[in-house]
Amino acid sequence: MSRIGKKPVTIPSGVTATVDGQTVKMKGPKGQLQFVVHNDVEVKLDKGVVTVAPRAETNRARALYGTARAQIANLVEGVTKGFEKKLEITGVGYRAAMQGKNLQLALGYSHDVVFPIPEGIQIVVPKPTEITISGNDVQRVGQVAAEIRAWRPPEPYKGKGVRYANEFIFRKEGKKK
Repeated sequence: MSRIGKKPVTIPSGVTATVDGQTVKMKGPKGQLQFVVHNDVEVKLDKGVVTVAPRAETNRARALYGTARAQIANLVEGVTKGFEKKLEITGVGYRAAMQGKNLQLALGYSHDVVFPIPEGIQIVVPKPTEITISGNDVQRVGQVAAEIRAWRPPEPYKGKGVRYANEFIFRKEGKKK
């Protein structure tokens, strides 16, 4: 049985939650989010607490209800605090800059990479070698960060490329003469 799925999700003040069938909607100071729970999982809302439980004792239902609880907890955190990912750029001449509603990246290609910022995502470039991505949906923030990192993932010899702020790059030794 899931240990995470057994914990109820408490709804803080300032957040309104509604459960309509299998759809869970949260509305708070940072916006509005919703999540459709799988049919094998039962969702209940009583007195500011959302609980999830498997409908049947199948492996699939037991696997999904912990995930459903985590998704609902992410909705609550997203509409109250929001989510943030930081990227660091390492390499000579590698830099980032905002250009209107686009992120312009110089990553060693013959051209600059222009990344259009999706709706609901904020990107800030405090330094030319740092990018901060924020928003209220954890999946979209992570996806945008992964798409930017995919343009030039860090390489193991010099560590050049775009990496997450807390990412460790296993360094390799170069050729010996």
